[in-house]
Amino acid sequence: MRMIPLGRTGLEVSELCLGTMTWGSQNTEAEGHAQIDMSLDHGINFIDTAEMYPTTPLAAETVGRTEEIIGTWLARTGRRDEVVLATKHTGAGFRFIERGPISSETIVPTVEASLRRLQCETIDLYQFHWPNRGSYHFRRAWNYDPSGQQKAETLAHMEDALEVLERLRDAGKIRHFGLSNDTAWGTAQWLRVAEERGWPRVESMQNEYSLLCRLYDTDMAELSVNEDVTLLAYSPLAAGLLTGKYRGGAVPPGSRASINGDLGGRITPRAHAAVDAYLDIASRHGLDPSQMALAWCQTRPFGCSAIFGATSIEQLETALGAADMALSDEVLAEIDAAHRAHPMPF
Repeated sequence: MRMIPLGRTGLEVSELCLGTMTWGSQNTEAEGHAQIDMSLDHGINFIDTAEMYPTTPLAAETVGRTEEIIGTWLARTGRRDEVVLATKHTGAGFRFIERGPISSETIVPTVEASLRRLQCETIDLYQFHWPNRGSYHFRRAWNYDPSGQQKAETLAHMEDALEVLERLRDAGKIRHFGLSNDTAWGTAQWLRVAEERGWPRVESMQNEYSLLCRLYDTDMAELSVNEDVTLLAYSPLAAGLLTGKYRGGAVPPGSRASINGDLGGRITPRAHAAVDAYLDIASRHGLDPSQMALAWCQTRPFGCSAIFGATSIEQLETALGAADMALSDEVLAEIDAAHRAHPMPF
């Protein structure tokens, strides 16, 4: 398993990161534990979760259950030092999590609650799941809308949040800070404020990124390279579309599409055509399409750890196989041609 730097933290993380958002709903505690064991046996040292997980589906009775499953694994095995553990503050506006937006008032109790569920003393990477000012992600908007956003308010929020993160870092409760579903401008401002005040800098950005979703390839890619902000790519298999399991309109029982019919707006006529193009490339070159999609993430000019999830050991085995795959120049050229023919299909 290849390792990459996590921002400027001095930590190295595996190029594949074990995602966990199905644990506690689609997966049992025992299955979650088995996935961690198998992943570590194959060289993965990076686990990503969030206080709101599982989300397939999001339900009042399961919020926080994923962190609890990781916590029972840590308590049972004592292998805390073998993993880089990342979790997230959800913010406001989500069902079953009743509180205000990300602020000095909500960060401390949220971190404390995650630590209790995780049964550990420190979180290696603490992330803000969505910016308070809103996000482009999850097909929420295609254009920048400044209404309701005030620059002064945003900058004041950043100072407020970073100051309390510094206190938490000094107390040993978090080690590093990352963002999710944010933008180049937002990231640049967080970095500027942190540098001016000596507070925790943004080390990573967890944004959606896959063969079908390449918004990151322009402004954010440039920022990542020049500021050493590592991409943690979520949905690198486009919520399962790039595995081929939904080809021809199929909806396997127990799959995410059987729970969330359009995969969060990802299933569109254009998406099916794009998926066919990538599946055809994999077929012609004798590649597993899931492994091709994950291996492609490691060819990018910026640091990238691809967060994948699995609901079965068989899916996990397939994903882990991507670590040994090197894509040829011919395959990469065909992928580039497919992207030009099918840009942003959802």
